[in-house]
Amino acid sequence: MSKSVAAVYETNLKSLPLVQKGKVRDIYAVGEDHFLIVTTDRLSAFDVVLPDPVPRKGSILTEISNFWFERTSEIIRNHLTDITLESVVPNAAERAPLEGRSIVVKKVKPLAIEAVVRGYLIGSGWKDYQKNGSVCGLSLPPGLKLGQKLPEPIYTPSTKAPVGDHDENISFEQSCDIVGASLAEEVRSVTLDIYSKCAEFALERGIIIADTKMEFGLDSSGDLILIDELLTPDSSRFWPAASYEVGISPPSFDKQFVRDYLETLDWDKTDPGPNIPEDTLARTTEKYQEALNILTQ
Repeated sequence: MSKSVAAVYETNLKSLPLVQKGKVRDIYAVGEDHFLIVTTDRLSAFDVVLPDPVPRKGSILTEISNFWFERTSEIIRNHLTDITLESVVPNAAERAPLEGRSIVVKKVKPLAIEAVVRGYLIGSGWKDYQKNGSVCGLSLPPGLKLGQKLPEPIYTPSTKAPVGDHDENISFEQSCDIVGASLAEEVRSVTLDIYSKCAEFALERGIIIADTKMEFGLDSSGDLILIDELLTPDSSRFWPAASYEVGISPPSFDKQFVRDYLETLDWDKTDPGPNIPEDTLARTTEKYQEALNILTQ
């Protein structure tokens, strides 16, 4: 795996125009039809971008996403291209920090919804179930417990909020109003298909994918394309199957160490975020790396 010499908190390319800086990704224009997406080592928690990066996080997430994009390419086309980083950033010094964490992708029109699928009862779904016996308007059997596997995966779309704001869960009917019924149906079908196949693959290797979110766009022909990241510890809940128990919130392969540390602080969860101890960042890198190793080796 490509390893960055140092953590990359942000990029400032001179050779390409910047399109957007997200919580984690810096996006640059490559001509009229492509983007260069750089996954940095930035970390967000409670919707705040923290001041300290997690070393190698961006390259690990890129490798995990690319692994899943390849495995799901028979289900749906994705935004990856064969265009090399070297061809779009020819300057070696400027390119060096980008190695292993960058992809050149097709430029598509993103849908205004996020596709969320839940296989287990956790997070906001658990809170919803406790109040209403349902998740995002979908009724579930009574008596389910925290962390329990659902009878079958459920599709619960959400809005796409600007950076710093919270996504909002919406009903499937609302998603139809936003993108159209036919497209909403296609997104739901593809999302559930990807989740079912990939969750089964991961479980065979010892990782439970409790839930995940995916993003889609339309290409110039109006065809649905899978974009952004796919089934990473940042976009999903990864649990170790060996220690899974119904009734508890399992440990996860992601930024849980950072969240746990932040909960010990007198911090109001608004910007600016606090500094994170180096050992906490290092342990977080190890969890991301462990997830990659389990899935790909």
